[in-house]
Amino acid sequence: MALSARVAAILGPTNTGKTHYAIERMLGYRSGVIGLPLRLLAREVYDKIVAIRGPSLVALVTGEERIVPTRAQYWVCTVEAMPEGMGADFVAVDEIQLCADPERGHVFTDRLLRMRGTHETLFLGSDTMRGPIAALVPGVEFVRRERMSQLSYTGSKKISRLPHRTAIVGFSVDNVYAIAELLKRQKGGAAVVMGALSPRTRNAQVEMYQNGEVDYLVATDAIGMGLNLDIDHVAFSSLIKFDGRRMRQLMPNELAQIAGRAGRGMSHGTFGTTGDTGQIPDDWVDAICNHQFTPLKKLNWRNAKLNFGSIDALDRSLDLSPDDPNLVKAREADDLRALRTLAAEAEVLARASSPQSVQLLWDVCRIPDFRGISPAEHAGLLSVIFRHLHETGIVPDDFMARQVKRIDRTDGDIDTLSKRLAYIRTWTYVAQRRGWTRDETHWREATRAVEDSLSDALHAALTQRFVDRRTSVLLRRLKQKEALLAEVNDQGEVTVEGEFVGKLEGFRFRQDRDAQGQEAKTLKQASLQALAPHFHLRADRFYNAPDTEIDFTEQGGLMWGQQAVGKLAKGDDPLKPRIVAFVDDEAGADVAAKVERRLQHFIDRKISALFEPLTKMQDDETLSGLVRGFAFRLVEGMGVIPRADVADEVKALDQDARGALRKHGVRFGQYTIFMPLLLKPAPTRLRLVLWSLANGLDEFPEAPPPGLVTVPNIAEVPEQHYTLAGYRKAGARAIRIDMLERLADMIRTEDSRAGFEAKADMLSITGMTLEQFADLMQGLGYKAEKGEREKVKAVDAVVGTDGASAEDKPVMDAAAEEPAGIVPGADEVPAPADVAEPVAKLEDLGEAPVSAEPAEAAPETPIAETTEEEILPGTAPDAALAGPEMEVFYTFTWGGNRGANVNRRGGGRPRREGQQGQGQGQGQNRGQGGKPRGKGGPKGKGGPKGDRGPKTFEARPPRKEKPIDPDNPFAAALMGLKDKS
Repeated sequence: MALSARVAAILGPTNTGKTHYAIERMLGYRSGVIGLPLRLLAREVYDKIVAIRGPSLVALVTGEERIVPTRAQYWVCTVEAMPEGMGADFVAVDEIQLCADPERGHVFTDRLLRMRGTHETLFLGSDTMRGPIAALVPGVEFVRRERMSQLSYTGSKKISRLPHRTAIVGFSVDNVYAIAELLKRQKGGAAVVMGALSPRTRNAQVEMYQNGEVDYLVATDAIGMGLNLDIDHVAFSSLIKFDGRRMRQLMPNELAQIAGRAGRGMSHGTFGTTGDTGQIPDDWVDAICNHQFTPLKKLNWRNAKLNFGSIDALDRSLDLSPDDPNLVKAREADDLRALRTLAAEAEVLARASSPQSVQLLWDVCRIPDFRGISPAEHAGLLSVIFRHLHETGIVPDDFMARQVKRIDRTDGDIDTLSKRLAYIRTWTYVAQRRGWTRDETHWREATRAVEDSLSDALHAALTQRFVDRRTSVLLRRLKQKEALLAEVNDQGEVTVEGEFVGKLEGFRFRQDRDAQGQEAKTLKQASLQALAPHFHLRADRFYNAPDTEIDFTEQGGLMWGQQAVGKLAKGDDPLKPRIVAFVDDEAGADVAAKVERRLQHFIDRKISALFEPLTKMQDDETLSGLVRGFAFRLVEGMGVIPRADVADEVKALDQDARGALRKHGVRFGQYTIFMPLLLKPAPTRLRLVLWSLANGLDEFPEAPPPGLVTVPNIAEVPEQHYTLAGYRKAGARAIRIDMLERLADMIRTEDSRAGFEAKADMLSITGMTLEQFADLMQGLGYKAEKGEREKVKAVDAVVGTDGASAEDKPVMDAAAEEPAGIVPGADEVPAPADVAEPVAKLEDLGEAPVSAEPAEAAPETPIAETTEEEILPGTAPDAALAGPEMEVFYTFTWGGNRGANVNRRGGGRPRREGQQGQGQGQGQNRGQGGKPRGKGGPKGKGGPKGDRGPKTFEARPPRKEKPIDPDNPFAAALMGLKDKS
């Protein structure tokens, strides 16, 4: 400290300009620190200095807020948050008389004894501090400042008779709310200011009062700490308060601190009482008006030189008594109480085993009890935080996220929102501590955002409950003749002089229908005039909004959150729709163009992302000839085409061509050619919208809920709508395309001519009962014959002579048996690169999608007969009388070819070149009626039913083998089979 450093005590009553004087002195130096008693007051002083010097030079540090520019020269802090050891040129501490406060006094006393500026130090406060400062601060200079206005007492008045610009002071939340409710009924409303409010809520409430929207302010004693408001009169609703320990009478100097808020600057002020409070004693009135109070003799003190060797050592150092007779040991504060509570926990004792861990524990204990639930509850929370910090060095992100998310809600009443604000202050405090979180900036911003949203919600709730805007506006406008003013809030609600007149939905104004006649015209004119700049601001915000805030509806609408801002319209290309923006003419052409441009960017990116496989295939210049033509068909179908519609094109594609398409994700299924990635819910929803636009539909088909394997088959819905949605009609329901292909793979191994039964896997993938599955199969062209038989139980399974049942037969042994049926000709050899291909070709020609006849039935093993007297082990005597248990089963056989394929081929399947049926009976039979072969195989011409005759085949010369596609997933297996052959 410089030898010429000045230490001064600037003392006097309220409204003497002490704080203003300190700010001026600080700005005269290169650096400075000023400590203030309240976070609200710190924010107010910070805003003043920022307005003078700019934000890059001013820092704000409180328990829950930290704004520190890299070039900060002036620090505005709460007294507890004042940084030490900075070597600032100037230091000031406001409301220094709080050294006598039982709760926080030891902090102010510590600043009085140890905080100094290198050039100047100021202590601002009441005259009652003259004696203790003179005794404790050597060489201090005293400066007396007189009040700039007169303060007088007006006695007691009813609330209804209180003058305008009055602040009514209550000392409990319930009292404040009751007074505000009364003022709402009688005076149109009041602003509410309490110490528990966040600066954002408090400023919003004060602004209502300062701008004349309401003429009354209801507050706690928080307004006594330097908050500068335009108050003419202060009315006390009570002279008793709860100080955290007990109910006690307010002292004259405390009343003077609050009453002094009346009459700011050179304007005189008055004070009095209201309600049932009664009169203030005359001697107290004289003391308040003449600023004469009993001097303070003792200041609260707590040792600042702490010993972190152990928890006990820390406790002892905090419990030391002062040596100076002007100081008295402070009572147990919240942080010391929390330390002693945690010290009783064995886990905390074990963790706090080093000076560093003890200091960490003390830092955690200094987290204020913002919630105010109970000391035990607060200590439990501190224990959790300490454990995280001790184990990992930080509070984990997931833990912080859970706490913040639980609080991040803006619903509820005033009390609920106030509690959430108190809760978030704890995590705001944690986020402000350096090194306590992994990403300090993120959590500071996240907790601040939650506090701001809760603050706005609380302000709105306070205003809604305690302000009758209509009454307030009418009372004010009866005295003042001014033009109507319109405003728009964040929710788009448009108010004129505080009265709701309509809502801004996106970029269109919707006027309130309650307004009638000339009133409606005036309100609309004022609203649109006020909305002109807001349209531009909203357009800028919309243009910079992320795509996650924008979405399209299933009817082609475009939404920004919950607001409609446009719609899609048919364009020159189905994959490039046009945009129609919903913008009022009053907004202007610039706003409309910006909205339309932003929506076009959104839908272009959405189509590019969801249809990426399709667009890449469309832009693939390596595709040519038939492949490019087929790719064009897929683009036209938006990734889904029924196979029957392109059967000829599919057959014309060789394996190289198909391989090129498969590289783009195309799957050649038995029933459908499709891209599996485009069957997902998001692409399906977009496909239906784009197809509906391209085809000029008035009402667009909606996509089924995601995850359903089958959906009801509604007769009125065209089959193409189901195809676009990724489903195929089959009976009473429609089945998802990809699941249908899986079912077809299972059926392919069955004998559809001899008949087969549904397997458990078939029912499982479709999620159907046996009866529903039978209806589905009939919808796919199969016959379903219902039958009953005796149910075979597990204990009754027939075991063969070799000791193995049919189910126990190895899969490879079963595959080695040649099934009876038609041997395919040379041109029917399965294409090696597409296992679904042979079945698809047979289907195109009217064949069932199977190729095996039923194997011979295994001989039945005779079962020994039982007589009436014989009772099998484990059965009751009456079991024989009950009869066997029966079960229903279905036998499925191919019931006919596809109608479209039959018509395309002239009503029958042409006989393949080089292949001859049963004396040409097969070809003639199909040519006459187009019927498929029966269960027992093809029938000879004119032969008796059931007499099939010998089977003869004649093969044409073998065709040239097609190369195996190396990209086919079955390429390795096919090469192995080829080598064996």
